Amino acid sequence: MKIKIVVILVFVFIQSCGVFNRIPSSQNNACDILDHRTSWKRAVNYTSKKWGVSPALQLAFIKTESNFRARAKTPRKFFLGIIPAGRISSAYGYAQVLDGTWDWYKKDSGNRSASRTDFSDASDFIGWYVTQTNKKLQISKTNVYRQYLAYHQGHAGYASGRYKSSKAIQAVAQRTANTASMFERQLKNCK
Repeated sequence: MKIKIVVILVFVFIQSCGVFNRIPSSQNNACDILDHRTSWKRAVNYTSKKWGVSPALQLAFIKTESNFRARAKTPRKFFLGIIPAGRISSAYGYAQVLDGTWDWYKKDSGNRSASRTDFSDASDFIGWYVTQTNKKLQISKTNVYRQYLAYHQGHAGYASGRYKSSKAIQAVAQRTANTASMFERQLKNCK
């Protein structure tokens, strides 16, 4: 019995020290984010080399989509305002990818074992998707605003111009672009 109590106390102590905290405490500093998890730094740099998509864009998309939470999900829908009735969409993980889009990525990239809760897979997905957007819609990989609109709306949604009637999504895209610019400046000065 005493051993169980000691184990529980040690676990609680370690947990309180933040050893298991996977969410960066400072989400507005790219250097702090990448220092938080060295594997994240390797992932964004690998994706940058592989797909030509900047680490700043990748981090900005993930910040906007999930606030760096591996198991982020969309809000629940409610029937009659009180009875849970599923989620708004199937978007899940760091990059908030829909089921069908994730299946397309896994098939097209050959990364069949990819997981939306794995940061390096989410990073690679963003690189792949931005590349697809560049090919299909001719949006520059450096145009974070337009790339985010296409990411959020999907290629068909972007091409139809649906986003033009939503000031809210345009504001989120602008905030994402501003975050990427801030992260880009910060990344130049990381130690």
